[in-house]
Amino acid sequence: MTANDIWLTGNRVTLRSIQEEDIPKLWEMIYKPKNPEWKKWDAPYYPLEPHTLDTYRSHENARKERLKETDPDSRLIIEADGKIVGTVSYYWEHKASLWLEVGISIYSEDHWGDGYGFEALTLWIDHLFHVLPLVRVGLTTWSKNKRMMRVGEKLGMKLEGRMRKCRIYEGKYYDSIRMGILREEWQIKNKETLLKKGSYQ
Repeated sequence: MTANDIWLTGNRVTLRSIQEEDIPKLWEMIYKPKNPEWKKWDAPYYPLEPHTLDTYRSHENARKERLKETDPDSRLIIEADGKIVGTVSYYWEHKASLWLEVGISIYSEDHWGDGYGFEALTLWIDHLFHVLPLVRVGLTTWSKNKRMMRVGEKLGMKLEGRMRKCRIYEGKYYDSIRMGILREEWQIKNKETLLKKGSYQ
């Protein structure tokens, strides 16, 4: 790891910067399955961009090169039970006004519905509030993904927008859901409270 790499440790998960040796494993989890189960919940109305191992490696290396020294790493691995289970990320909706959105993908079905995503996003959001002058962190999902909406609520996020019937998947219409939390709200519902024993179970 380099001086710019990130390492965040919680009770059951660790978030860390992606290393060169992680890329084959990530590619295998994301792109090798023909119809991955995780993608059915993670914005399935957008097709998964195909990648070979080589093109994925190039894509990942280019992402890191695009980051300025003043920006934190935009995508980290989630590790749990000694193995890679997913990633967290952020992107700028509008950087000039510090409008930032976070994302999470847990590729391992064995780690769904047991608080791993909640803990990972707690660590991630707390980190971003510490290293960037943000006043708000947002999260966008869709109305079929009830688990993600519940995670947002547990994080203290407010429902800020519901665009009705603007996502279509398998012939059915769903709402786009926008949630967010302000810095002062996060400070009240702080990391120590969110990560207390049993709070994510």
